[in-house]
Amino acid sequence: MRILTVLTYYRPHTSGLTIYAERLAKALVQRGHEVTVLTSQFEADLPLEEIRDGVRIRRLPILTRISKGVLIPSFGIVSTQEIRKHDAVLLHLPQFDAAGLALRGRLMKKPTVIIYHSDLTLPPGLFNRLVNLVINSMNHLSAIFTHRISAYTEDFASYSPYLSSYPEKVRVIPPAVELPQTPKEDIRAFAQENNPEQRHPVIAMATRFAAEKGVELLIQALPSILEKHPNAMVWFAGQYKDVLGEEAYLKRLMPTIRQYESQGQWKFLGVLDMQQMANFYPNIDLLVVPSTNSTETFGFVQIEAMMNGKPVVASNLPGVRQPVTMTGMGRVTPLGNAAALAENMLAVLDNPAQFRGDSDALREQFSPAMCAERHEALFKEIANQLVQR
Repeated sequence: MRILTVLTYYRPHTSGLTIYAERLAKALVQRGHEVTVLTSQFEADLPLEEIRDGVRIRRLPILTRISKGVLIPSFGIVSTQEIRKHDAVLLHLPQFDAAGLALRGRLMKKPTVIIYHSDLTLPPGLFNRLVNLVINSMNHLSAIFTHRISAYTEDFASYSPYLSSYPEKVRVIPPAVELPQTPKEDIRAFAQENNPEQRHPVIAMATRFAAEKGVELLIQALPSILEKHPNAMVWFAGQYKDVLGEEAYLKRLMPTIRQYESQGQWKFLGVLDMQQMANFYPNIDLLVVPSTNSTETFGFVQIEAMMNGKPVVASNLPGVRQPVTMTGMGRVTPLGNAAALAENMLAVLDNPAQFRGDSDALREQFSPAMCAERHEALFKEIANQLVQR
């Protein structure tokens, strides 16, 4: 099967969406399919065409950026050409162009599936409200035109205003999550480099520095943690400088963070590649995901931590609470409540044996191969229905 995957940003851009898209594309290739990714040339030095891990990547030059989106003059013509060449279309939302793509897929009778990653919530402002309105309208048109919508969890599908509007089209397929193998000596070297004083417990966040990620809640919870565990420290893995729209948020929180840094209680690790993340998780004691809104719908990092036997405290958000709920490997904490976050973190840190789970079962359930197999079956289901009409 020739599968066209379309999304605004693809690797080397780093986000949960792009990592998932890359894992799924590679897994589909490994199952014998031809996969093309159509995306933007979001950095001028990226090649317009290349093949990575068997996946053909075609990048189109952008004219300008609109908020977090891009304007690509050639997109309409090129996407039409590519859809004609392929047997199936896989779209990743949120994406402004998805409605036109889904319509083309339907008109050309190509099985078309949307993977819905999250609701879109842009920063406050009149322009961003307008962008939100336009993209949400286009997303709904996409849902009308597409054949099926793939969602991470039944929980999020039930609560999302978007997904719950199209229950007959939604199919729940757990996302692709994996980490590379890593030698024990690399794990020890990572600890020596980033925690030479062997402070414990190590509390981790693995995300970008943004208000909706709940960084401020962790900072507010820290005094209670340090009172009981004075040797604790925080590892923050992810982009924290020059995060689009979050400069003021970082500036406001940084004085407090600098105080913790000076006492060895906070360390920014920066953006880690997947090999480094494989060394990161075995060295932590607890991962926290205190997100505050529906731009977070699952949190792959939760599964990655749990695959390494590490517990999680996650916000009580639809989808985000699912990894903890389904495994018992941690606590779900009330939304936006720093005191409750501290209480749940302490409960997990003080009784780690209570929150152990089956890491091997998680690796199988969330394997890219399983994710690819389920999407392949979905394409075949649609194709059979199109033939019968």
